[in-house]
Amino acid sequence: MELNSVKDASPLTDASPLTEASPPPDTLTTDVLVVGSGPTGLTLACDLARRGVRALIVERADTLFPGSRGKGIQPRTQEVFDDLGVIAAAEAAGGTYPVGMVWQGGERQGEHRMFDERELTEDAPYNRPLMVPQWRTQEILYARLKELGGDDILFGAGLTDLAQDDEGVTARLADGRSVRAAYAVAADGGRSTVRAALGIGMTGETVDPNPILVADVRIPALDRDNWHMFPPASEGGGFLAICPLAGTADFQLTAQFTDGTEPDTSLEGVREVVAARTHLAADAVTEVRWASDFRPRAAMADRFREGRVFLAGDAAHVHSPAGGQGLNTSVQDAYNLGWKLGAVLRGGAPAALLDTYEAERLPNAARMLGLSTRIHRGQERRGGATRQLGLGYRDSSLAVETRADLPDEALRAGDRAPDGPCAEGRLFDAFRGPHFTLLAVGTDREVPSMDPDLVRVHRIGSYAPYGDGLFLVRPDGYVGWAGDDAAGLADYFRLTGHAVEAVDLNQA
Repeated sequence: MELNSVKDASPLTDASPLTEASPPPDTLTTDVLVVGSGPTGLTLACDLARRGVRALIVERADTLFPGSRGKGIQPRTQEVFDDLGVIAAAEAAGGTYPVGMVWQGGERQGEHRMFDERELTEDAPYNRPLMVPQWRTQEILYARLKELGGDDILFGAGLTDLAQDDEGVTARLADGRSVRAAYAVAADGGRSTVRAALGIGMTGETVDPNPILVADVRIPALDRDNWHMFPPASEGGGFLAICPLAGTADFQLTAQFTDGTEPDTSLEGVREVVAARTHLAADAVTEVRWASDFRPRAAMADRFREGRVFLAGDAAHVHSPAGGQGLNTSVQDAYNLGWKLGAVLRGGAPAALLDTYEAERLPNAARMLGLSTRIHRGQERRGGATRQLGLGYRDSSLAVETRADLPDEALRAGDRAPDGPCAEGRLFDAFRGPHFTLLAVGTDREVPSMDPDLVRVHRIGSYAPYGDGLFLVRPDGYVGWAGDDAAGLADYFRLTGHAVEAVDLNQA
C-alpha cells in the first residue's frame, strides 16, 4: 500500500482515510524516510516536496519539539529559508537579538554586544542573526510542508530496526508497522537511533564538563529590552543569562553549574537558581514552559553515509550552543542533500551524485564544529564566520572552474552565489526554486538552449561580486560551474548526471 499523506499517526491511503476499526497497514511506502521532525528533517521534507519527491517523517515524540533550544537563524540559513519560501514567516515570528546587559549586585554595569555589527550589502541582504525559538521555526517549516502537499509525519512512531538492500531501506516502527523507502535520512538528534543501528561511531570531546540548565520561562517583572547577563558572584556559581525570546512572552534562561550539583529543571529548581544569582525574587519566575539540561560537547560522526542511509543534523554533528551554529549547519545539511536526492529520484541522475553529500558537508560541519568550540571557550568572538556566508565547496567534484588567471578575491566555482539586482527583481528571486540558474554577467556570449524545468537563464550587466562570465548556480545557491563561454557546460551536466538532451549542444 502506498502512503500518500500521514498526519498524527493516522495514515491515508490512495483511496480513502482508514477508519478507526481498520488495522494499520503492515508496510508503508515512500521515496525517502526521514527519521526526526526537527529543523533538519522538516527542511529536507520541504525541499523534497517541491521536487515532487515523497517523504515520510517518523517522530518518536507525540508532538513537534516544544522548546526554544536553537533560537538563532544565521544569515546563510535565512537565505535558505528565502529559497524555501518561509523567510517572511520567520521574520514575522522572530526579531533581532537584544543588546546584552551585564548585572552585578543588582545594578546594571553596562552593555555587552554579543555580535560584531555588519552593514547590509547588495550581495548579502541578510546581515545579522534572526532570533526565532526553535519550536516556532519548526511550526513554520511544518506549515510550509503542508502548503507543498507533503505533510506526511507519523508522531509517536519510534524506530526500532533498520535494514537495507540493493533496492531500498526497510524500517520497523515501535507499533509493529514497517516503512519501505528508496533512501533514509537520520535527522534524529545527537543520540540518533539510526546512527547506532548503522554502527557509525561518533568522535568528539567534552567542551565544558559543567552541566547547563536551559529553560523557557515567564518573568513578567523583568524588562525585555536586553539580554540580561549575570556573571558568577563567587567561585562555584557559574554564569546565568536570561534572554527575551522574540515574538513571545517568554525568556530563555541558561545557567551553568560549576559546583558539582546537577540542574533541577522543576519550577522550584529554576526559581532557586534565579533567586540565588540575580536581584530577582524566586516568585518572579511565574512559569517554566520547557526545561532541559546538558553538558556541552563537540562530536562528529565518523561518516555521513552508510549505503542508502544518510546522517544529517545533530545525528551527524553535535555542537556547543555557543555561536548558534548547530541548527544552522543542520539545516544546510538538509538543503545540500535535498536537491541531490531529487535529482536521483526524479531527474534521472545516477546514485553516484549522492556521494558528494558527505564529501561536501563533512568538511563544513567540522569547520563549524571547531568554531562553536572556540566561541564557547572564549577563544573567538561571534563574528563574520558565524554568519556562514563564507562557506562553500571549492574542493568538491561538483565545483568546476574553467577560467584562468583569476585574482585571489574572485568568485569561483564552489562559492555561495551572491544576491544582486536583475531585470526580474533580485538574483535571489531568479534562483528561488528547485532549478539550476545559468547567469550571464557582463557578457554577450551565446548560451545553449535549456530545458526550463532544469535551468533558467538570466542576463545581467557587469556586477562586481561576480565579475564577468557565465555562472551556473546550483539549486542550493552555490556556483557549480563558471566559464568565459559555454564550452564545457554540457560536460558539467553529464557530471551531475542530468540528461544531456537538456542542453542543445549545437548552440553551446
